[in-house]
Amino acid sequence: MTDAPLLAKLRDLIEANGPMSVAEYMTHCLSDPVHGYYATRDPFGVAGDFITAPEISQMFGEIVGAWLVDVWQRLGGPDPVNLVELGPGRGTLMSDILRVARLAPDFEQAVSIHLVETSPVLKKRQQEVLNAAGAEAHWHDAFNQVPPGPLLVIANEFFDALPIRQFVRLDIWRERAVGLDVRGRLAFGVGPGVLDDGPDAPQGSIFEICPAATAIMTEIAMRVADENGAALIIDYGHAQSASGETLQALYGQSFSDPLDRPGESDLTAHVDFAALGRTAAEAGAATHGPMPQGEFLNALGLMERAEQLSATADAAERDTVRAAVERLSAAEEMGALFKALAVTPRGIVPPPFG
Repeated sequence: MTDAPLLAKLRDLIEANGPMSVAEYMTHCLSDPVHGYYATRDPFGVAGDFITAPEISQMFGEIVGAWLVDVWQRLGGPDPVNLVELGPGRGTLMSDILRVARLAPDFEQAVSIHLVETSPVLKKRQQEVLNAAGAEAHWHDAFNQVPPGPLLVIANEFFDALPIRQFVRLDIWRERAVGLDVRGRLAFGVGPGVLDDGPDAPQGSIFEICPAATAIMTEIAMRVADENGAALIIDYGHAQSASGETLQALYGQSFSDPLDRPGESDLTAHVDFAALGRTAAEAGAATHGPMPQGEFLNALGLMERAEQLSATADAAERDTVRAAVERLSAAEEMGALFKALAVTPRGIVPPPFG
């Protein structure tokens, strides 16, 4: 197998500076400006490495859009309001949200669209999709660049791609690192970092933390609490914090070794929803959930919307709608592993969490 272009750069860095943390390795693999995964390709859809919920069916984005309109009304209908999407993919979700927004003219007129995206390839795709939808948007490299004021934040499969730190339980929790073996291949080892407050777990256990997720959630929750707004996070992960390794790589829609093909495989880790909820609460916001994605979508009318679409569809289209419902909501598909977490000001309870 030919070496991935990023591999030589990683070898040079490790030889010069010693083993790097898993977080540093993920950052290079995903965000290197020349060879990083997101900097060089559109990974979404049938031709990519994975398919997200908005690419499966318009029903997902329509339900999210209806949720945003409802929550905006519960917040008092702030005008103007920043509609922010973190990691907007191809722009499909925002396009579907805006189609629903047209049914609520006051909401549509109030929103200013802001997309947080670092990939030049995906940004170009998003511009094409939103231009076709007749929508004007503003792009930012980071959430903290979004202008002040009331805001509605949507993050679908965003937090899973943030770099994690891993610790292995030996005599104490020692940081896992990526170095080189005797043959010059990437290999996991142990670095100098330690974790003082890790959980009680057997020797050899892996524990993951995501400082980037903590920082971003703190910013979101503080703004929601102080400036009025809400956030909806939908991702795959666990409801309770626990030890266990969840770092994974996807290449050609199949799982692969995270150390193979650096820069050419998607690297992700399960989201710790309990940690996100604690962070938001500590920042002064109210949290709701996490709730399994299937339960969330069904409570907000997934089946009813499927019936509407099927009523005017031919047999093949009806089969497509049924398959989408199954994939989005069935426990053995995305319905249980994927979860929804909402963040609001205290005193506001969004559907269907009340």
